[in-house]
Parts: sequence; structure tokens; C-alpha cells
Amino acid sequence: MNELSVDRKDDGVVLITLNRPDLRNAMTDTMTAEWRATMTDLASDRDARCLVVTGAGTAFSSGGDLSWIGERGAEPVPRLRERMLAFYRTWLMITELEIPTVAAVNGPAVGAGLCVALACDLVYAADDAKLLAPFTSLGLHPGMAATYLLPRRAPALAREMLLTGRTVSGAEAADKGLVNQSFPKNDLMSEVAGIAAKIAQNAPIATRLTKVALNQDHQELEAALRWESLAQPVTMASADMMEGLAAHRERRMPKFTGS
Repeated sequence: MNELSVDRKDDGVVLITLNRPDLRNAMTDTMTAEWRATMTDLASDRDARCLVVTGAGTAFSSGGDLSWIGERGAEPVPRLRERMLAFYRTWLMITELEIPTVAAVNGPAVGAGLCVALACDLVYAADDAKLLAPFTSLGLHPGMAATYLLPRRAPALAREMLLTGRTVSGAEAADKGLVNQSFPKNDLMSEVAGIAAKIAQNAPIATRLTKVALNQDHQELEAALRWESLAQPVTMASADMMEGLAAHRERRMPKFTGS
């Protein structure tokens, strides 16, 4: 059984499902290897326009599979550091994709699992999903860039979650800005599918360049202007822009080809 299910749709939306429901989609070594291969493939997939990530069964992900710690016994810190860095960097390859990424948090998102969701460009959760980062209650320092990803979205809530380990519902996470929006559990996937389809309908070149711009986190106005004065002419020279203008004049849906 593949621990990742990958479903490529005709409109360019790719759905990845973390597929170890018996382990609440814990991030095992096998799943990690499959994730690495899938992210590598998507990085060069010109037909992909949007990626959605969710979990099989009742959980999004229970986080890293830490069973190996007890099995392997004590290891020296340098070796543990190398192992953890490789783990973090593999799962955070999702941040390097040029296509927009969307997390559909269908159930508990714990620790590293929560961080992978928050590493996506857009994050939607079921109202009753449980989001938590219980690192310190396990005797662990946070990992998977938790001290970056959580405060970037909701600084005050992030401090509370990381220091107390308390659980936040999807509805509260939406109210406090940790996720974009929450939906009733039974509506989550259909709502996210609609959002992903809308993204996939837009011009691929313009969408990719817009994501690159947003991820640069321009620190000043001039930096944004310099980027946009280069990126916007790139799209002006594209066939997609001509199609977009024609569709607007003709009052029809554009058919973008990424050229």
C-alpha cells in the first residue's frame, strides 16, 4: 500500500492524501520517502496548477513517527541533527513548489503534521479539527520550523500553542488567523475543491510568478516595484494574457494554456 495517494485531475489540480489512517497518518520513513519523490516530480510537472494536501480517515496527520527513538536508543546529537534536518527539509519541499498549495485539515493536525499544513499557501480546516503543537509537553523542542511557521500566521496564538501545548479547534484557528477559513467537516473537501479549481482556472505563468512574489516577503516598497516591473512584462508577453483580454471582451471563460 502506498502511504501517499496521488490523484492528478484533468484541470491541473493534484490531490495528495496522507494514507496511513491506521497510524493517524503519522509521517513514517516510507511516507517521507514517497513525499520526497512526489515533491520532486511536481517541481517539474508543467501540467500541475494547484496542489491540495489532506489526510485519509479521521486525521490530517498525527505528526512525526517517533517510534524509532525508543527502538534505536540514544544517538549522539550530531547524528540526530542530521536525521532531523533531512526529515524537516524533505517535508518542507512543499514550500519550494511554484504552484499554489492548499491544505485541507480534515482532522487532528499535530506537531510536524500541523507544520506541513501551515507550510501551504492556503490552509482550510474542518470546524472541529484539532490543531496542536505539543512539543514541550513531550519534552521536545519544536521542530519542522514550528517556531517560524506558526508565528508567521498568528503570533500571539502561536506563542500560546507552543508554550502551553493547548489544542485549538479549526473554528478558533480561523477566527485567530492561523488558518484561512474553517468549514463544517462534511463540507470541507468540496469547499477546498472549489477553491483549488478556481486557482487552476487562472493563468499558470501569472499565478506562479505571483506566488514567487508573495513568498519573497518584500521588506520595502521599492523591492516590490522592482520585482513587479520585471514579472508583469513577462506576463504581458504571454499568449495567456491575450487570451485573458479576449475572454474578458467576449464575456466568456478564458482557456489558459501556460504559454
